[in-house]
Amino acid sequence: MKHFSDIGGMIKHLTLLAAAQTLADHRALKKCAVAIENTAKEEFGHYQGEVTPFAGWAELAESTKEDRLAKGFTENDPLLRTGKLRKSVSHLISGADAVIGSESEVMVHQELGTDKIPPRAVLGPAAIRNKQLIMDTIGHSAAEGLLYGSGLTLAKLT
Repeated sequence: MKHFSDIGGMIKHLTLLAAAQTLADHRALKKCAVAIENTAKEEFGHYQGEVTPFAGWAELAESTKEDRLAKGFTENDPLLRTGKLRKSVSHLISGADAVIGSESEVMVHQELGTDKIPPRAVLGPAAIRNKQLIMDTIGHSAAEGLLYGSGLTLAKLT
């Protein structure tokens, strides 16, 4: 148990504890965001099975396969033609928030589907596939922040 000789020592300790937790949380968010982004990118070009609540991907329509071939692409690699859509997936960390997504309108249509295109969700399933990593990483982050002051130094946490 930590003992303080004065209020200044306690305030310093609490300030360092808060900073340590912020650093641990940032590292955890970054690790989770990168994992989800990478998983999502790996899904392009391969039919995906159901990941509740997201349906498995429907087979490409014959007209789509023909169009792909006519334009010089492989016939049956869903969501993958030039790789541009896959490259559009990225992550952003801001404070206590991590956002994984794409600014491409095409990605929105693929993720949610339209009246002509069945949904081929990539981002939601990627997050679900990383559930255990997320839980382990965030749990570790909380423990790391709580343990600060038990002999660890700020340098050891970074």
